[in-house]
Amino acid sequence: MPRLRVVSLSDSPVSSTTSDSPADEWLSPLATWPGAILTSDDLGDQTTRAQEADTPEEGAEPQTFAIPVTPIALHYGDPLGEQWALEEGRAITDRADLGVITVSGADRQTWLTSITTQIVTGMGPGDSKELLVLDPQGHIEHQAAVADDGKNTWLICEGYDTQGLAEFLRSMQFALRVQVDVRSDVTVFATAGSDTDTATGLPGLVLTWNDPWPGVTEGGTEYFQGSHPGERSRIRLHVVHRDGAKQFITDWLATDAKRKPAGFLAWEAMRIAAWRPRLGVDTDARSIPAEVDWLRTAVHTNKGCYRGQESIARVLNLGRPPRRLTFLQLDGSRGDLPEVGTRIESNGRVVGIVTSVARHRELGPIALAVLARNVPASMVFDLGGIAAAQELIVPVDGKSAMSPETRPGADLNNPDLRRHDVSPIGGLGALGAR
Repeated sequence: MPRLRVVSLSDSPVSSTTSDSPADEWLSPLATWPGAILTSDDLGDQTTRAQEADTPEEGAEPQTFAIPVTPIALHYGDPLGEQWALEEGRAITDRADLGVITVSGADRQTWLTSITTQIVTGMGPGDSKELLVLDPQGHIEHQAAVADDGKNTWLICEGYDTQGLAEFLRSMQFALRVQVDVRSDVTVFATAGSDTDTATGLPGLVLTWNDPWPGVTEGGTEYFQGSHPGERSRIRLHVVHRDGAKQFITDWLATDAKRKPAGFLAWEAMRIAAWRPRLGVDTDARSIPAEVDWLRTAVHTNKGCYRGQESIARVLNLGRPPRRLTFLQLDGSRGDLPEVGTRIESNGRVVGIVTSVARHRELGPIALAVLARNVPASMVFDLGGIAAAQELIVPVDGKSAMSPETRPGADLNNPDLRRHDVSPIGGLGALGAR
């Protein structure tokens, strides 16, 4: 298992009516389960890390993204067996590393719709969506799973980003009837594989978010077109009151004798095999949604104006995002895995970076990587002696299912439409020189 550097953000200053510090002394019942090997046991979490070298551009300065070290179980002694159980709907994973924010108030849904990439207006109990917050250039700043209970809109986000997302939301409140709270009274557990929600009616459950990935949601579009591997692993996040978490886990496991806890390594292997991007792990400060196929679930392309919309429209029309996420099949003849953050080179030039790595129960060693878009799809990489073959997620031409076949305005370059008595340069003659 790779040994990776980790950075804690638990000392970050925050403020809220509840508690803006998702990292406190509370431990999930699954973190104290018999056999649990925790992320804080210095074994090297494969994704909880400081990410370097975010760009395939040669000579660019590396960027660092700090991910908090939250004590959750990496595994319980049988990572591959835990993967089997997880994908078959017989396991539950501790996701106390995630943060939870609630937005209350009469304007909450229309407000969130106006400042994010998703239409939240009209969501009701049982609905599940995903949203992004972009900067003016279209770079991804925040990501959240979205659910609504009729009174509050719940946002589930990466734990390290909870403070940043909450601060952004508060900065956009103005005089609207909304209130933003970081919830330290709840935690998150995750299940997968089952066609039905196995947590319904259990004590402590607040709500369940059903991951729409890899489906194409209303207003979305896809870059990978075909049978998607993510269809095999339907994911659910369960928000649970902390004071009821132990009973929730006890009752969930007791429902079926074959049920068991699964560690974070099993969860990450499933996520990587499903090509599901993760904020701050498979993205950096320059990432745009098209590069990681996030327009499937997190962007409504027909909604009204929002920050970064111009970038979304431009890439949809023209294609060619600067980079692309790709799935890597790794040579399994060696026992080790490449480090997260390994630079991918071609002819002595850095063309990408490995962002996520796992050992999958069926596929063997696998990874996600971000590459320069024009790297040939047939290129096989040498990652420190480990061969890595690509499986395309975002095509090399960067065209989505919604992108036009030809570039808008391409027909205007037809030379037959040009007057032969007018020079193509300086065609205004004397007027053009003035």
